[in-house]
Amino acid sequence: MDAKKIVLLVGALIIAVTTALLARNMLGSSGSPQVNAQVMPVEADQPHVLVATKALPVGTILDAESFRFQPWPKDLIEQAYYLRGQADPAKLAGSVVRTAISAGQPLTQGGLVKPGDRGFLAAALSPGMRAVTVPVSAQSSVAGFVFPGDRIDLVLTQSVSGGGDGEPLKVSETILRNLRVLATDQRMDAMGEDGKPEVRTYSNVTIEVTPKIAEKIAVSQTIGSLSMSLRSLADNSSDLDAAIAGSDVTLPDGANPKAEKAMLAKLAAQPVDRGGTYSTGADVSRYQRSSVPAKADAGAAGTASPNGAPVGTVAFKGPAVRIARGTNVTEVPVGGK
Repeated sequence: MDAKKIVLLVGALIIAVTTALLARNMLGSSGSPQVNAQVMPVEADQPHVLVATKALPVGTILDAESFRFQPWPKDLIEQAYYLRGQADPAKLAGSVVRTAISAGQPLTQGGLVKPGDRGFLAAALSPGMRAVTVPVSAQSSVAGFVFPGDRIDLVLTQSVSGGGDGEPLKVSETILRNLRVLATDQRMDAMGEDGKPEVRTYSNVTIEVTPKIAEKIAVSQTIGSLSMSLRSLADNSSDLDAAIAGSDVTLPDGANPKAEKAMLAKLAAQPVDRGGTYSTGADVSRYQRSSVPAKADAGAAGTASPNGAPVGTVAFKGPAVRIARGTNVTEVPVGGK
C-alpha cells in the first residue's frame, strides 16, 4: 500500500471520530431538561381521618383491617369523621356498616352502628334475611368456640317411632348448612377487654337465615334436639364450585369479571337448606336399627284377629295389597273392603 492511500485512510478515520464526538455533544445539550419531582410535604398539624381500606357493603362487621388513618385536607374535614386523637379505633372493631362505604372514603359516625346500640342487629342482617335464636348446650355449641361471624351447620337428632314394638329409629341429619352466626347470647363480638378473642359458654345462638329457613328451624326444634358443627373457612369456595359444576348456579354470559366475582361472593355467603346428609343408629352400632320398625302382626296370644281367624293362622288368604300411610302399613286383600 502506498503512502497516499495510508494518509487518506487516517484522515477519514479522524473525520469520523470527530463527527461522532460532535454529534454526541449536540444530542446531550439539546435533551429536555430533567424536572425533579417534589413531594408535597405533609403539614405537622394536618388532620388524619379514619378511612376504609376496602369496600364495605351494608351489614359488614368491621375488624382491625377494615380501616386506617390517612391525612386529609383541613378544608374537607366534617364533624362526623373519626379523627386521630379523638377516636379510638379499637372500640370500632365489631361495629356494623349501616350505609355502604367505598374504599378510601372516610368512615362517618352516622354510618356505623356499635354493639349494644339500638338497631345493631337489624343493621347486621343482609337484605332479605332474618335473625333466629336457637337454644344450645355446651356440648352442642362446640364448647363455646363458635364466635359471631363464624359459619356453622345445624344438625337435627331425633327418634322415629314406627308401627311395631321395636326400638325407635335413632337418626341424625344435617338439615341446614353455611349459616352465619350473628350473636352468642347478647354478645355480638368475640373480643374481651384485652382485645383478644374470649371463649365463653352460652345457651343461645342467633343466626342469619332466609324466611323459609326460619320456618324450618322453628319446626325442627319441636322434632328433636339441634346441635352445631363449625365450618372451615375453605368450605364456602368448595361448595360453590360443586354448585356451579352441578348446574345449581348459572353464570350469566358476557358478564364482566368484576360483576361475576361479586355475584359469586354473594352466592357463597347464602345459607343452604338442601343436599343434607344423615346417619342412623346402624351406621354407629350393629345393634341399632337402620329403618323405622315395622307394624306388629295382627293378633295376639289368646285373642282373635280382626276377621275372626284364630291366632297363629294367616288372617288373609290370596293376593293382598299393602297400603302405607306414613309409618302405618295396612294389608288389604284384593277384592275385600
